[in-house]
Amino acid sequence: MTTLTGKICVSLSARDPATIKAMLSPVQHQVDVVEIRLDGMEVVDVARCCSLIDLPLLFTNRPDWEGGECAKSDKERVDPLFEAVAEKAAYIDLELRADPELRKQLLTAIQGTPTRMVLSWHDFNATPSQGELNELYAEMKTSGAHIGKLISTAHEPADVLRVLHLQEQALADGFPLSCFCMGSAGRISRLATLYLGGYMSYAALDEGQATAPGQLSVSQLHSLVTTLGVS
Repeated sequence: MTTLTGKICVSLSARDPATIKAMLSPVQHQVDVVEIRLDGMEVVDVARCCSLIDLPLLFTNRPDWEGGECAKSDKERVDPLFEAVAEKAAYIDLELRADPELRKQLLTAIQGTPTRMVLSWHDFNATPSQGELNELYAEMKTSGAHIGKLISTAHEPADVLRVLHLQEQALADGFPLSCFCMGSAGRISRLATLYLGGYMSYAALDEGQATAPGQLSVSQLHSLVTTLGVS
């Protein structure tokens, strides 16, 4: 799939690589990137995922303290991300709030490889003030990571506007940024970000498989993008 602006990423969580491959099959022609949620796997097998799926892969091992299922220590949790770098995965996701030393080690491992780090931050309850959002963005931009991901929860339109406002600064800085809002009030931002220079918007396989509140399905997002002429 070719897009004129931001990428569509399907986020998949399953117990094993073969199930993830089967889940992806019906929608693989509608997405640019596949996020594999390692925290949802019974036995983490990065190499098998890479061998089964031809699309660019984004490996995420989300901790329970940031909405995921992984309860391991940061070091244990990040180990599979080093494996993803060794396998030349397109992307790995690391939380802004994770141990900075582990971030430094991952960035060192990434040097000379095609892998890019997505440095992510999520707020599942609210949207911070514009000042706080600006500080988070500035921290991402100077972190050494290749791409930022800043996601909050919207309760009203003003929340969405504050988050999307970050895209203007990111474009001026030349820093790839994915920013949108969770929650029903934030659903529009998952599409709007693709028109505003957002690097990537995340979609679920279907509404029952959503990995975040308010997440659109691949078919919904792809249909909107196609109708509005983004691709």
